[in-house]
Amino acid sequence: MLKAQIEQGAAFDITILTATAIDDLAKQSKVDGASRMAIAHAGIGVAIHKGAPTPDISTPEAFKRALLNAKSIGFTAQGASASSLQAIFVKLGIADELKPKIKLLDGAAGAAVAKGEVEIGMTQISEILPYADDQLVGPLPAELQVYTNFAGAVAAASKDAASAKALLKFLTAPTALPVIKAKGMEPG
Repeated sequence: MLKAQIEQGAAFDITILTATAIDDLAKQSKVDGASRMAIAHAGIGVAIHKGAPTPDISTPEAFKRALLNAKSIGFTAQGASASSLQAIFVKLGIADELKPKIKLLDGAAGAAVAKGEVEIGMTQISEILPYADDQLVGPLPAELQVYTNFAGAVAAASKDAASAKALLKFLTAPTALPVIKAKGMEPG
């Protein structure tokens, strides 16, 4: 949505989006491509309602069993994780078995878990942590993990490019590292 607003001419000084979106905006001359900086990357995590039995997701086989044993699985229909999760289900050989359990969500997976709409929610870890009624089971097993890379860039028509560049520099400095990690992401 934000990318579309920028493409339609919304005024801004700095934006943080997926690295792919930033690169696309640079090709359109909407952002200064030379100002592009990698900010963070977020992996996919598994959420359950706080207090529910915690499934084992430590290996691809354990993760597969957890999904097959779940009554319902939810993830956002739109967004970076959806196509990655569908590909993982195919890779695990369980895509057809999961179809009746999958609820494609319009809103956040963390919110659906918190409200009890789905037993297991999957999305970027940074989108699970804000929900007090959710429990992060953990990230996907390393062999299956997929990351979304976020970058920032200064608007090509920025009215205060120097301040925007200073903010990008601050967001990529070592002092930002604890906050980035606390929000479920890794730097760069």
